[in-house]
Amino acid sequence: MDFRMSVAEAISAQTELAAAEVAELLEVPKNAEMGDLAFPCFRLAKVLRKAPPAIAAELASSITLPEGVKSAVATGAYVNFTFDPAAESRSVIERIYAEGARYGGSDFGAGRHVCIDYSSVNIAKPMHMGHLPSTVIGNALYRIYRHMGFTPVGINHLGDWGTQFGKMIWAYKAWGDRATIEQGGVDELVKLYVRFHQEATPEMEDEARAWFKKIEDNDPEAMKLFTWFKEITLKEVHEIYELMGIHFDSWAGESFYNDKMGRVVDELREKNLLKLDQGAQIVDLADYKMPPCIILRSDGATLYATRDIAAAFYRKDTYDFYKCLYVVATQQNLHFRQWFKVVELMGHEWAKDLEHVAFGMVSGKDGAFSTRAGNMVKLRDVLTAAIEKTRAIMLEKSPNLENPDKVARDVGVGALVWNSLYNGRIKDVVFDWDTVLNFDGETGPYVQYTHARACSVLRKQQPEGEADYSLLTDAESRELIGELAAFPDAVKEAMEKNEPYLVSRRVMAIAQSFNRFYYQQRIMADDAALRNARLTLTDATRRVLAIGLDLVGLAAPERM
Repeated sequence: MDFRMSVAEAISAQTELAAAEVAELLEVPKNAEMGDLAFPCFRLAKVLRKAPPAIAAELASSITLPEGVKSAVATGAYVNFTFDPAAESRSVIERIYAEGARYGGSDFGAGRHVCIDYSSVNIAKPMHMGHLPSTVIGNALYRIYRHMGFTPVGINHLGDWGTQFGKMIWAYKAWGDRATIEQGGVDELVKLYVRFHQEATPEMEDEARAWFKKIEDNDPEAMKLFTWFKEITLKEVHEIYELMGIHFDSWAGESFYNDKMGRVVDELREKNLLKLDQGAQIVDLADYKMPPCIILRSDGATLYATRDIAAAFYRKDTYDFYKCLYVVATQQNLHFRQWFKVVELMGHEWAKDLEHVAFGMVSGKDGAFSTRAGNMVKLRDVLTAAIEKTRAIMLEKSPNLENPDKVARDVGVGALVWNSLYNGRIKDVVFDWDTVLNFDGETGPYVQYTHARACSVLRKQQPEGEADYSLLTDAESRELIGELAAFPDAVKEAMEKNEPYLVSRRVMAIAQSFNRFYYQQRIMADDAALRNARLTLTDATRRVLAIGLDLVGLAAPERM
């Protein structure tokens, strides 16, 4: 039984509100003594022309209580509903068992695609800490939308176009060594690129532009080197993505759309949206209080906006997306507002389905993750350090830990991921080793350790047969069951708002609640029936923690 929907349907029968609308309005009281669910009557005041407290009183006295709901009491403008503890426990835990790995999910998105553009690495450059938020937010959204029944399409929109590749070819031909680059990878390519900028002359710049023109013209030598640079970069980033458990369905980058921009320019001309401005072709957005969106430069070259519009057309044609999300930093707000508006002015109603999922900055306590002398802290180095630090901590706590390398990887990587997903996207993240790797704070390792603790209990004894849910009446059990019941709403809201932190926060609340239950109530009670009920609750918690961790991209170790 879904208690929220049962209550919503009962309220709907007494009002003019649809059950689905009522379900959205229902709240969980902050004070558990006020009940398990509360319905605010403000929405009905205009319709019924009565004060909300009067409506609440009438509703509480007239409503037919659903099975398992003990009471409905008017408190001010709210009707507070209290559930029968045994009925709620049975309802929540049996639903967790019945739905299995799908708990908290739905078929809402069945038959619909959501394109998610995230991470977007640059060819011939290393992944750095600035890539972390986009990568982990996008990955979490991919998993959350999939859990809600959608077919997500993870897109890594590679930065693989521009004059910098002409510079790379010039530098390689002048100073490069194939064996050195094969061994040193992207770091060696970066050295060549930096040296070019340090020593560049007008003649070198001209020759570099000529090499990029050869790439545009599909010259065999230029394309061979360009393709090689991509292969070296992708080999390295694939290793990082594999370490983090990140998946993409498409690697179509900027170069993929090189022959697809003519359609955009032609359509803009046909619809009289292009204007000539100092030699450039623009779409004037002054009426929308934005600078013009430049489509073609004075030399005829396209810009990011042109490519992004072409990519959006391709994605709509290919996937007929329900939404197309762009997980990109807040600094690009104007860029997305501009070209989204251009698509709208072109008359495409699906422009409303384009969404910029913005996020804040990531830095260290001392600013160590901001640019210094043209260098960024490499993501690979931070991941390696996190794993090494975690391994040392774990072996100190558990010297005989099985498979310490895998556990250290799962927990070290998880600590970094969690740090980026525990607050709202727009909030700037300050990275701090002591906080991130704390097994006791509101961190990834804390939740993972809680999951491992539940697994440890269940290794001693598994629940057997049907539990007597009437025995789960203590405050800690009641609180934990309430947190487990709230998990599906958190997943749904995370999808609706594109905010993975809502899942992280709910998972943390479940972990904290379980630990209170663990310390205050003896799970391995002498009484067999009570022990079985508590083991059943422990098993249900383990299952939901594993689902929640997976949704935000963390592993769920069974031993730590």
